[in-house]
Amino acid sequence: MALFDYKQLKEMEMQIPKNKSYDYLWKRAINEVTIDSIKEDSFDIFLSHSYNDKKIIPVLKYLFEQMGYTVYVDWITDELLSRDEVDKKTAEVLQKRMKQSKCLIYSTSDNSKNSRWMPWELGYFDGIRTKMVGILPIRIDENFKDDFKGEEYLGLYYYISIDKLSRDLEHTVMAMEKSALEQMRQNMSKVDKLFINENSSKFILFKEWINGGTPYTLEDEYEKIMEEHKKE
Repeated sequence: MALFDYKQLKEMEMQIPKNKSYDYLWKRAINEVTIDSIKEDSFDIFLSHSYNDKKIIPVLKYLFEQMGYTVYVDWITDELLSRDEVDKKTAEVLQKRMKQSKCLIYSTSDNSKNSRWMPWELGYFDGIRTKMVGILPIRIDENFKDDFKGEEYLGLYYYISIDKLSRDLEHTVMAMEKSALEQMRQNMSKVDKLFINENSSKFILFKEWINGGTPYTLEDEYEKIMEEHKKE
């Protein structure tokens, strides 16, 4: 299991398309954003973050989009919507965008501790989409362990990691020939996927989670199969 690493994200900044990078995005013209000007869009992810992490946020957005998800980032989607002041107009725009999103990813880092917007976004979203908040730890110099345990209220939510798809086999009951299973494992080991975790052994693919699933263990899978057999 792997958490997102700040240094690796910074290095990846040079590999993404220029029109997706921070240096390109912040130079765009600033347009007035009002509640009436917002399009009726929908997003898989509302990416809550500290603006002090702005250099790596476009990288995260690009990675998620490459995996097939639509992502809302306030100052990118709504063209540098001001985060400098906590005001009614900005709050209204963010509320509407959160209502348009399936889940909220809370990018916790050393910088997020000083954010004025992030705790408010988390609290509001949790009120409208129960159990649809995922904590994304951004590791700097081992400040977070792989088996992440959030401090205070962050510990109430699942956390997000990026892993090879083959990890999904760890809690899946498979009835197939050994060599075929190994070939499947090798193929799946080439694909990166997002996972939602309760702990290192209880997890689910991110795609399944945003469509209503919850983390489970291998034991949970066995119990589910046994219950299905009893009904037959």
